[in-house]
Amino acid sequence: MLTTKTVNEFINDTASGDPTPGGGSIAALAGALGAALTSMVCNITIGRKKYADVQETMKDLLRQSENLRDAFARLVDEDAEAFNTVMNALTLPKDTEQEQAKRATAVQYATKNATEIPLRVMQLCEQAIILTQSAAQKGNVNSISDAGVAALLLRAACLGARLNVQINLGSIKDPAFVQETTSRAENIGKRVEAMSHDILKRVDEALSPAHS
Repeated sequence: MLTTKTVNEFINDTASGDPTPGGGSIAALAGALGAALTSMVCNITIGRKKYADVQETMKDLLRQSENLRDAFARLVDEDAEAFNTVMNALTLPKDTEQEQAKRATAVQYATKNATEIPLRVMQLCEQAIILTQSAAQKGNVNSISDAGVAALLLRAACLGARLNVQINLGSIKDPAFVQETTSRAENIGKRVEAMSHDILKRVDEALSPAHS
């Protein structure tokens, strides 16, 4: 499993000539790190007297962000596994018409699954960045920059996952699936982009000299 490797092992594997872990797994990892930073903002806020009025809110945000972090981490491995399944389907024999039909069906099925995984990463990014937005608004002001980095990571994760959705859609021969998935990805991307912008605007205002 990719997520059980050391940081250096994971980085080295990414840099190698092996196609996994690739962009999809890295996007999921970026999402996991974004959620982790959101959890950190919550943990830095919980237990502080100055933020007594938001304790329950931050505990709830923490619970949700930890659940999302776990979900992102699972998708790091699932994305790599989905890619390998596509590659395996492509190696199926194609000497006869029957074999060709069987191979084509297997490739389409595997490619759809490989498309749905990064789409799921995008969905998680939207859920996670909503939490980051709340953490940036209500959390410990000393960790506002961490909330900003969380937003950047979740934005990058969402955009990266969208690229993986798009490249897979190019091989899918189901027009309805392509149209629906394209629309969903576009809409999620726009919403995440807007929330990321709002969070970073708040962070910039909090870190500006006028507020120091």
